[in-house]
Amino acid sequence: MTDDRRPPTAEQITIRLLAYADVADIASWVAATPLWQRYGVTEESMSKRLRDGIAEGAKIFVAERADDVVGFIWLVERGAFSRSGYVQLIGVRPGERGHGVGRALMAFAEQNVFAQHCDLFLLVSDFNIDAQRFYQRLGYRESGKLEDYVVQGVNELIYWKQHGVVSNK
Repeated sequence: MTDDRRPPTAEQITIRLLAYADVADIASWVAATPLWQRYGVTEESMSKRLRDGIAEGAKIFVAERADDVVGFIWLVERGAFSRSGYVQLIGVRPGERGHGVGRALMAFAEQNVFAQHCDLFLLVSDFNIDAQRFYQRLGYRESGKLEDYVVQGVNELIYWKQHGVVSNK
């Protein structure tokens, strides 16, 4: 007898726009995550932020596996220096980390941003070593540091990936 249980793969992930129906579930697991808690994120504050984003037409996408939302990413087309793409937020549901969700979300972000811009920026907490390694594996490099930028005592590291030729777009 064989064991048909296999780890989920990135190929099973689809990405679509965030819908109001997704907000409660995402806000729940985000608020229960220690990293987000360090920033004072609550279920209510995340729910409001996502709902406001939808209402304003923000580019917020979810990763789904078998109709289950397993991650999200918020892209800002000219969110860095009014010319470069910026990943405002990204999150992967606990239990789904290490199964290709973050990689699929970042590949989607790069595909969309690099179609119009030559670079993509994001911030990573100085204490989030796993995320730093993840972005480095994807070709991002640390290009600066913002001390006490979001939360006192936490530095945000600026990560940057270039693609193609710099233009005046």
